[in-house]
Amino acid sequence: MSEGKLIICLHCVTRVELSVTAANLLDRDVASKSDPFCVLFQEVDGNWVELGRTETAVNNLNPVFGVKFQVDYHFEEIQKLRFAMFDEDKCATQLYEHDFLGEFICTLGVIVSNKKLHRPLILANGKPAGKGSITVRIIPLKASLSCILNFSSEKLTNCLCSVQDFFGKSDPYLEFHKQGEDGKWMLVHRTEVIKNTLDPAWKPFTVPLISLCNGDVDRNIKVLCYDYDNDGGHDFIGEFQTTVAKMSEAQNSVEVEFDCINPKKQKKKKNYKNSGIIIVKSCKITRDYTFLDYILGGCQLMFTVGIDFTASNGNPREPSSLHYINPLGSNEYLAAILAVGQIIQDYDTDKMFPALGFGAQLPPDWKVSHEFAINFNPTNPFCSGVEGIAQAYSACLPHIRFYGPTNFAPIINHVARFAAQALQQDKAAQYFTLLIITDGVISDMDETRHAIVQASKLPMSIIIIGVGNADFAAMEFLDGDASVLRSNTGEEAVRDIVQFVPFRDFRNAPKETLAKSVLAELPQQVTQYFKQRNLPPINSAPE
Repeated sequence: MSEGKLIICLHCVTRVELSVTAANLLDRDVASKSDPFCVLFQEVDGNWVELGRTETAVNNLNPVFGVKFQVDYHFEEIQKLRFAMFDEDKCATQLYEHDFLGEFICTLGVIVSNKKLHRPLILANGKPAGKGSITVRIIPLKASLSCILNFSSEKLTNCLCSVQDFFGKSDPYLEFHKQGEDGKWMLVHRTEVIKNTLDPAWKPFTVPLISLCNGDVDRNIKVLCYDYDNDGGHDFIGEFQTTVAKMSEAQNSVEVEFDCINPKKQKKKKNYKNSGIIIVKSCKITRDYTFLDYILGGCQLMFTVGIDFTASNGNPREPSSLHYINPLGSNEYLAAILAVGQIIQDYDTDKMFPALGFGAQLPPDWKVSHEFAINFNPTNPFCSGVEGIAQAYSACLPHIRFYGPTNFAPIINHVARFAAQALQQDKAAQYFTLLIITDGVISDMDETRHAIVQASKLPMSIIIIGVGNADFAAMEFLDGDASVLRSNTGEEAVRDIVQFVPFRDFRNAPKETLAKSVLAELPQQVTQYFKQRNLPPINSAPE
């Protein structure tokens, strides 16, 4: 265990509940109305796998089903769902033997981004199922709560068990334990160590309420105070027990104090009072908003593509070019656009996306541009859906000349200008994602570093996909996983907003694997930005 830290690693899967109602279903019964039930399927490896069924609504063409569907939600995946309605035949033993009333197919991402979907039901032949319709809603999720705590202490007993303490003062830290169902105490948090003081003030810290007390504010918590020693023989100073409910009385400059008791000393000394005072300066319970909370609350993901048209990509008319449009297939640029765009497009209601190019000479004057609309409409660079981006990309290739150099800063600054406008709204309404697809080494590294550092202050993330077999060491440097990115002036990025992935690592993998890797960090970056600015979702619960 490292000094002053407890690292708890939990794998969390976000589960959502879907409720289903239907209206104007087809009537397949003669003597009465249909007895409908709904079956939910998810596409897995090209096959429909049943996830669950609702109850049967007897004699009802407008059912409101009580049974809800629970689904694991993964932002970085295309999760295709199929809602199928059937009229129950009590004599049937197989699903296909029940009368089919229509179906609706969509992705889970579309449901999440819309919160409520009302769509017509379709028969197997593609025709409408009469006037039948289905409504799917995301059910409000139970709030995830956290406890923000701020502790200090006064007049702690100085431990004289080590040479350091004999010539100085204690190095105190706190441990927080919750009681399990078996009665045993479990460590849930450890503060940092404050050196050489008997009156420490620890930094405020946040603990999920479920970790601190199983979500029960009246559950006992044991707080222990120790004097840290380098040899690991930490000296016990004292302890006390409390609850979150009791600590929550510390609000608005009102502090709550506890005697720090050493039971052994208390037994030995008749006049023993305490081994110091532990002070709760503040205790606040807050909702720990997730990425899903922000999306359900109305946040739109604004998607922009930046495409590298520098000469190092090769002549697009030749098969060796990375931009070669093979009539029998795709290329790495198109594959990257489709892999990422097909997921992100679900989170933008109008599905209109700017697509920009850089590093090419444009007609009619053949000047080099590092920030041009690939549809050649600078006042309206938007393409309709990811397919629109792919069409505009293919259409522009014969009309431009590949050139150079490879400058990233203009396109990053272009998107940053729009993100800055969203910042002025001071709402969790929009978050911008820039996908840059490139084959080579960055020519304007200093300017790019500066642009990224400035963009880290905005509601914005940058995904870079490297195509071809170039040396992408500079891209790894921009991806701040190993160290904090700094501009050439020394200014640090306030958060890591760059994710770099080389396409070559995924050439022989299923196409879904690239999107999973590329988009893995985006939900965390979205929530981190809005939390840093203390911005809750616009609507704290879906409709």
